[in-house]
Amino acid sequence: MQVDRSRLEAFSDGVFAVAITLLALNLIVARPGRDDTLLHQLGTHWPVFVAYLISFFMIGIVWVNHHALVRGIAVVDRTLLFLNLVLLLFVVMIPWATATVANYLAAYLAPHGSYADRDTQIAMMLYGAVFLGMSLGFGAMFEWTLHGEHMYRRLPIDKRWAARARFVGGAVVYVIAIVIAQFYAVASFVIIALVAVYYVFERTPGAYQAPAGDAPADAGGPDGPDAS
Repeated sequence: MQVDRSRLEAFSDGVFAVAITLLALNLIVARPGRDDTLLHQLGTHWPVFVAYLISFFMIGIVWVNHHALVRGIAVVDRTLLFLNLVLLLFVVMIPWATATVANYLAAYLAPHGSYADRDTQIAMMLYGAVFLGMSLGFGAMFEWTLHGEHMYRRLPIDKRWAARARFVGGAVVYVIAIVIAQFYAVASFVIIALVAVYYVFERTPGAYQAPAGDAPADAGGPDGPDAS
């Protein structure tokens, strides 16, 4: 079974858009008239805003790399569709994981915090696990592109292991962050934030861009003008 590439992109873009929008639902402050001032609330809820920024850029980075990868795909088959669904499964879990870790971190770090260390550690482990799943899902899609005649331009064999390391290297860091979260949640939080910063500058291999004349303007097949 083959599917028009534009449908894969459109569906995925819709999921990315919903997930990145849901992140903002956790950015709330109490209504006027409460004992806490607005400035105090913003100060004590800083983990919520930091978690929002990390997750926002993570979803955005995956969307950018997903777009770059998919534009080079010549044939969309059933296997790719399910691998893409695995990736999106974890993408839509990011808002929930973000809200969970942000709320527990904020409560834990607040003066006289009432939440136990273990609860915060578990929340951080969940946060890292969602990013790990997303990384593995994207890595599986990338691995699919390395085999068969799936791409307009196949990545040279001598560059594949380096590309694999770049694509799934974050998964190794997420595993480390999950382990560290069992002992110190804040350190794990910082590690995940650094991964986001790294992937802002990391790029999809340039060899994956479709050559001129191999892709249509709507990115739906191999018979139109340049897609790059």
